[in-house]
Amino acid sequence: MPATLPSLTGFSAVLFDLDGVLTPTADIHMHAWRTMFSELFVEKGIAEKYTDDDYYSHLDGKQRMDGVASMLASRGIDLPVGSPDDAGTVDTVSGVGNRKNDVFARVLEQDGIAPYPGSLALVESLQAAGMPMGVVSSSKNAVWVLTAANLLEPFPVIVDGVVAVEEGLGSKPAPDMFLHAARAMNVDPAATAVFEDAISGVAAAHAGAFALVVGVDRGVGEQALLDAGADIVIDDLAVFIEDSK
Repeated sequence: MPATLPSLTGFSAVLFDLDGVLTPTADIHMHAWRTMFSELFVEKGIAEKYTDDDYYSHLDGKQRMDGVASMLASRGIDLPVGSPDDAGTVDTVSGVGNRKNDVFARVLEQDGIAPYPGSLALVESLQAAGMPMGVVSSSKNAVWVLTAANLLEPFPVIVDGVVAVEEGLGSKPAPDMFLHAARAMNVDPAATAVFEDAISGVAAAHAGAFALVVGVDRGVGEQALLDAGADIVIDDLAVFIEDSK
């Protein structure tokens, strides 16, 4: 972490990724992907096992179906796209994605979710200061997760996987979702800060020419985030609290 941090009060708005930045749902996503793909590869006779490196290379930060297609291609599995409503038992890209989401939903309902303490503290501090905030998440479960974590109210603008499909927005690392959020908030990207933990998300914010791209290292590694375009890397959002007052 750098010795000095820019003050967030100097920005017009702050955009947050959700999973791994505001809530530890990235761990649940990783578990769900690992469970689902491990079962799928056994079913299809794929010898090369699924690993956490696969998550970071093919899935992290991407819209669900884009991630599934990339993951399947890495093992030479060619499936039809199918319909977004395909059940998890259907052998399509959409079906595989929905099968993962079934696992994710079961875990989330069973265990619940709470925001990272430092992230909650920063959001509350920024909200008290009147800072406009939004969430940009590739997950189609963003509103559900925010509601479960009691974090919905501070974010009037949420650009998630549902909005991305409806608006035809490109998946991270394309900057489309972040730029769409900035337009919805009527703010200039050049005056907006972004917090992201995924390599693809950091690259997306960097490509969108946002004023400050803060990489949040939850395990991907500081250098990887810097290489993707992060201006600075932290491991806890609470370090910005003093500057937000």
